[in-house]
Amino acid sequence: MPVADQSTYLRDIIRILQTHWPENRCVNIVAHGHSVPSGYFATPAVHTFEAYPHLLHLALKQRFPYAVINMICTAIGGEHAQSGAARFKQEVLCHRPDVLLIDYALNDRRLGLETASLSWDSMIEEALEKEIKVILLTPTWDLTQLPEANDEDRQCLREHAEQVRQKATHYQCALVDSFAAFEHATQTTPLNHFLSWSNHPNAAGHQLVADALAQWFPPYVLEEP
Repeated sequence: MPVADQSTYLRDIIRILQTHWPENRCVNIVAHGHSVPSGYFATPAVHTFEAYPHLLHLALKQRFPYAVINMICTAIGGEHAQSGAARFKQEVLCHRPDVLLIDYALNDRRLGLETASLSWDSMIEEALEKEIKVILLTPTWDLTQLPEANDEDRQCLREHAEQVRQKATHYQCALVDSFAAFEHATQTTPLNHFLSWSNHPNAAGHQLVADALAQWFPPYVLEEP
């Protein structure tokens, strides 16, 4: 079973984004996760306007000039999926998101695959029950993905990335494979070009994620089948 169809998954949201005043309304996009969507570069510096939620916001406004978009970041530095799930109803669903981004896998290594899986399931299912469009993100890279890194550390992040891919397939929601974007980019460019710290992307790394996210918002609306 594949993940959601990129060309149609957000069709209803895109119709709203393309609607002119006074028939349009605000579209709420919530980015939920850890330090990466928060915008931490070299901790404790927070580069909000170079982080992928803001970069996506900019891209969408260029693509949909009539849209009113509220980009809301509920991410907390250092958090993992279990703590994110614990505050999900009170701090995420309260914003009534139209689109929800979930990005926790980089820190979920502290939880292990099984505990992380249960927490992701909880958040995804609560969102889908409220008919929220969900976009899951695999982790961005850190120094464990360098060739000289420990094999076990390298494999651990890869396993969490694969678990997120499986979630997107199981729930047939959207997937942004940040991990694969970094893997592709580093075939021709050194990893340090995309990192600000050992485990935080810089503006160039965030741009990789924002570009992949923007692909889920194609600048057209397909007719009903």
